[in-house]
Amino acid sequence: MSEFVLQQQNEAAPEQQKPKEVIRRLVWRMCIATLILMAIGSATRVMNAGLACPDWPLCYGELVPAKQMNFQVFLEWFHRLDAALIGVSAIALSGLSWWHRRSLPIWLPWASTFALFLIVFQGVLGGLTVTELLRFDIVTAHLGTALLFFTTLLIVGTALTPYQGTGTVGQLPWVSLTAAVLVYLQSLLGALVGSRWALHQCFGDSQLCSVMYSHIAGLVPPTAATLAVILISWRTPALHPALRRLANMAGGLLILQILLGIATFKLHLQVEPLTVSHQAIGAALLGTLVAFTVLALRDWATSREINAYPVGLSVNSEQ
Repeated sequence: MSEFVLQQQNEAAPEQQKPKEVIRRLVWRMCIATLILMAIGSATRVMNAGLACPDWPLCYGELVPAKQMNFQVFLEWFHRLDAALIGVSAIALSGLSWWHRRSLPIWLPWASTFALFLIVFQGVLGGLTVTELLRFDIVTAHLGTALLFFTTLLIVGTALTPYQGTGTVGQLPWVSLTAAVLVYLQSLLGALVGSRWALHQCFGDSQLCSVMYSHIAGLVPPTAATLAVILISWRTPALHPALRRLANMAGGLLILQILLGIATFKLHLQVEPLTVSHQAIGAALLGTLVAFTVLALRDWATSREINAYPVGLSVNSEQ
């Protein structure tokens, strides 16, 4: 009888894993699409295409403005198209999570609902960006919400990814969490610089130089925190290889981001691909730190279990 029950459980396990695997793949695809969306949004801004479609949600009153189509209109129109596809995907993610909630982690339906709320709010901000004629606070909030949505997807995707911790992370989760928060805040400050065209006006001896210099000075805390993550990772014995790879990736992205920032400043924002790359690499750095933090927290939980149940003991053995 016990063998029959065990066989039934083994057969049911793959069936329970199917919804989780489908959702995990959907979330990672949405992460990539969101990163592309933010890059297109940055290109739309630096190419002065933010108002290329003067109305919203349509463009010149049409789904596809073929007659008015040029490069700037295409950027704004494609940005909206990508956002709409991500919105549909967010609806599907929430629906699947609630439909299969009994075979999924209890937090997943709520996390997917939060992601859906963010993308709806992001759509409202997108509409206000056009109707309010690119008002700087709305543009900044638009990017901030996009980064928060991107972060939420990364947390969900990383939490669903198979991972067996080694229990050796120590304080790394809290250091990486601090670095991720600081990078997010620095990204918001960078969005404020971009939305107010502070760098351009700073070259013209504007009072907005204070905004630009705040962004430059604000580079120090997230850089120091990210370097701390990298150095501690290198010095931590038996650290999981996935965490080492993420730490090394964060180091490479940090160096590239600083170089792009310097080049953007020196060239007075005259090379649009540099400006777009600067924002995209910043988002990728944030994503890397978020993924590192989630895995490190899972590793930290493993170490707590090891301390709670010494070698030779387990929950099952106690029962």
